[in-house]
Amino acid sequence: MATVLGPESPWMGGKKRTRNRNIVSKLRQSQIAGRGFSRGTQLPEALLQERDKRAKWHGIPVLLQELYESSHLNSDFTRTHTVLKELSSLLSMEAMSFVTEDRKTAQESTFPNTYTFDLFGGVDLLVELLMRPTLTTLQKPKMNDDLVKDCLSVLYNCCICTEGVTKILASRDDFVLFLFTLMTNKKTFLQTATLIEDILGVKKEMIQLEWIPNLSGLVQSFDQQQLANFCRILSVTISEPDVGNDDKHTLLAKNAQQKRNTSPSRAEVNQVTLLNIPSFIERLCKLATRKVSEATGTSNFLQELEEWYTWLDNTLVLDALMQIATDEAEHSSTESSDESSLASIPLRHRLPQSMKIVHEIMYKVEVLYVLCVLLMGRQRNQVHKMLAEFRLIPGLNNLFDKLIWRKYTTSNHVVHGQNENCDCSPEISFKIQFLRLLQSFSDHHENKYLLLNAQELNELSAISLKANIPEVEALVNTDRSLVCDGKKGLLTRLLTVMKREPPDSSFRFWQARAVESFLRGATSYADQMFLLKRGLLEHILFCIIDSGCKSRDVLQSYFDLLGELMKFNIDAFKRFNKYVNTEEKFQVFLTQINSSLVDSNMLVRCIVLSLDRFESQTEDVKVVEVLSECCLLSYMARVENRLSFLFRLVNIINVQTLTQENVSCLNTSLVILMLARRRGKLPFYLNALREKEYAEKYPGCLLNNFHNLLRFWQHHYLNKDKDSTCLENSSCIPFSFWKETVSVLLGEDRTSPCAIIGYIDEPYMELDRDLLED
Repeated sequence: MATVLGPESPWMGGKKRTRNRNIVSKLRQSQIAGRGFSRGTQLPEALLQERDKRAKWHGIPVLLQELYESSHLNSDFTRTHTVLKELSSLLSMEAMSFVTEDRKTAQESTFPNTYTFDLFGGVDLLVELLMRPTLTTLQKPKMNDDLVKDCLSVLYNCCICTEGVTKILASRDDFVLFLFTLMTNKKTFLQTATLIEDILGVKKEMIQLEWIPNLSGLVQSFDQQQLANFCRILSVTISEPDVGNDDKHTLLAKNAQQKRNTSPSRAEVNQVTLLNIPSFIERLCKLATRKVSEATGTSNFLQELEEWYTWLDNTLVLDALMQIATDEAEHSSTESSDESSLASIPLRHRLPQSMKIVHEIMYKVEVLYVLCVLLMGRQRNQVHKMLAEFRLIPGLNNLFDKLIWRKYTTSNHVVHGQNENCDCSPEISFKIQFLRLLQSFSDHHENKYLLLNAQELNELSAISLKANIPEVEALVNTDRSLVCDGKKGLLTRLLTVMKREPPDSSFRFWQARAVESFLRGATSYADQMFLLKRGLLEHILFCIIDSGCKSRDVLQSYFDLLGELMKFNIDAFKRFNKYVNTEEKFQVFLTQINSSLVDSNMLVRCIVLSLDRFESQTEDVKVVEVLSECCLLSYMARVENRLSFLFRLVNIINVQTLTQENVSCLNTSLVILMLARRRGKLPFYLNALREKEYAEKYPGCLLNNFHNLLRFWQHHYLNKDKDSTCLENSSCIPFSFWKETVSVLLGEDRTSPCAIIGYIDEPYMELDRDLLED
């Protein structure tokens, strides 16, 4: 299974290598021949013993021979277990060093005992031992649970220490499915789940959950602890695999892939399989909202988390330690939950208590991840209905202050290291997963109002009444028995902690995304005013202009949120002008926008759309006043500034580099041209693009590129109802007008003043090249 030792093995020196090489050569031939666990038994014991000391095999080949001979069909496995324990002791220290020493990969580390164990057929032998009940119908002594556990533990050690073992095991579908049957036994559950998770992580083809025998019965038999751990396995089976190559993330590649794969993916099929298991979602909601024991401390536990999380990042490993801690606790006469008392107790005695809090946090990370993936799948509406019914959001709201965003989060906390996407700490992972769930829950769905409490819903109604506009239908239809309890809803609590976060904390990115998702969709004046009254706009502007924030991800999320918050809202632009009250501040704001249009183009689109609407409302005195005073609207009203944005938006993308991240630049450029077309100024803008090309001495460059982009746009959007609806809702421009404008721009009549082709001189035309087919 592992790569066979070469002549330069560090375990063999001088002339000894030549003789030992003969043994390794025989083993290699046995591996190639597929002779499995028996390959190590073909060599004479005397020869193995003679070579053992020189090769530093530590007696492993001889022990494997004894393991093989003692595990015959009629064995009672007593001797088998004794030998396995001896082997396990030789391998376990290598596995521990792998976990604790900077998590070196198998390629970077050397684990001679584990390698030798695999080389002489140990892995194959253990697989055969475990699966023997399925391979014969003969009556035989049953392996006891401890022996099964030790077999599984040794296999796991081999997986993490020896390159290739995991992949070989993953290629055996019969063994993978067999492992699931072992999960019915609570005594072997943890070891089985740990091994399955490792195997599925490298499996080339995603396993189909419906292949697992009696999956529904298996899941229903789990207690809550087992179900939480099972979520670690499920996360691999319901998530679309990461393509791992930037080129394949392009929309062009994704569209081609979707053409080839017309049927649901395995991940989608697995999601449906899970949703068909009775009470599955209900139990996940209970796990996600379950309160931590009252016997928990605060700051002491955070310090302990920092010490322990680096090697307790696996919930399954933590479970094993928790069992030890629970046993110890049962023998303890007293245990205080008072934080001052805990401070005087040595760490080794406080550890079981701190482990409990890590335990609960890590459970919830796994559960929230599964719920988040299901919320983003094809069955989204079904999942939404169940999450509302089982009161997930009110439950999370009740946990917010006590667990999710507890007092101990320091004001200067920034994610470890320079990598803002680092989620290695359980505490950080938990917060980010919670925010991702809120984002998925709120995004373009009427259930978003469940994030408020009854008083806050009444506030939205009052805002609509005062503005003399009808209430949003989704607000009217919200079931008030399912909304948040208490003095604050979940959205309001989130806003509170968002304002306290350090400028460059990566939490700001996820917080802004979660709040933005509440605003996305059809623009709601009441929703915007609800957030404006809580100082959100001023907070965002402080972060962009005054905080010194350098993170592009955070700034992008704040630009997007600001765009949704200000769109078509004259009060928001008035507030903007009040905060950005000096030319210096305004120039800093413009510099931030111009530094990366990919990040800020959604805000540019919001300003352009809002300006267009306000200019049609000149009978409103307040609108006229803000139009004349607001520096941002005045800036965008100048045609040369709109043209500058258009030039750059068209120039920074092309068909081959379009992704989900930057396709918004294409749509923003289209918005500018659609509004120009409404006012009869489309020819002026197209001619300006042509003049820009000649001024830069690249005739045809911009317009050929834009023509190709628009052809891709037709190909991409005309067959996607969801995407086209999002464009319509976010812009308040009927999608029919989007399609019509694109068709006009792509017109083939060179005499048409609105067709791109008329502005490209014939020598520079590249329109006959079909990029979409390349």
